Amino acid sequence: MKLFVYHAPELIPHDSLPQCAIAIDVLRATTTIATALHSGAEAIQVFSDIDTLFAESEAFPAEKRIRAGERGGRKVENCDLGNSPLDCTPERVKGKRLFLSTTNGTRCLQSIQKAKTVIVAALVNRQTVVDYLLKQMPENVWLVSSGWEGDYSLEDTICAGAVADGILEQSQISLSDLAGNDELVAALSLYRQWKHQMPDLLAVSSHGQRLLRLQGHKDMAYCSEMDKLQVLPMQKQEGVLAL
Repeated sequence: MKLFVYHAPELIPHDSLPQCAIAIDVLRATTTIATALHSGAEAIQVFSDIDTLFAESEAFPAEKRIRAGERGGRKVENCDLGNSPLDCTPERVKGKRLFLSTTNGTRCLQSIQKAKTVIVAALVNRQTVVDYLLKQMPENVWLVSSGWEGDYSLEDTICAGAVADGILEQSQISLSDLAGNDELVAALSLYRQWKHQMPDLLAVSSHGQRLLRLQGHKDMAYCSEMDKLQVLPMQKQEGVLAL
């Protein structure tokens, strides 16, 4: 098994596909997706374009749908929810489908949706992702950070490193055998330096600073929790994630 880290969807290869592609958006889309499915949501349908979300969700029964839209960290007008995992309580989402569009995370998911297997990782479900990879042992794995509008994202990189660390700690695979590119080694090093200070790392990241300015302190604390949820969001059809 080889792991490759890409710091933004724009950096993934365009001439090949991996056996497994993993979307990461710790702040906050993949954390929200994992939390919504843990709370009993039927599925999450993702869109990079908010107008497409409104058009396609219109055909879904109103009592069974939740429109969740975020741009620049704020809830999109006329949506039911923004992009806060703390809003995804069982009382609100159980049995319903979330139609989700975010600034970065859903764009990342759409960039890898042609891969054979597409799953979602965040710090909150890191161990479940590690367990899946060790059980399935896909030959090539892309860990794709959502970043921020094409730029590097510290918290997504540390999540990729956390996945790599879990594999190394729970298997006999060596780093030289696991690392598909230098970015994987850098992500692992970042995680091992900060793993006991995860809230501090998220707080100094540019995305974390942006979220704090929007009074997202509770979201930040939640998103920094490791191995909180035993869920593995997986693409069941293009653009639709479920358990």
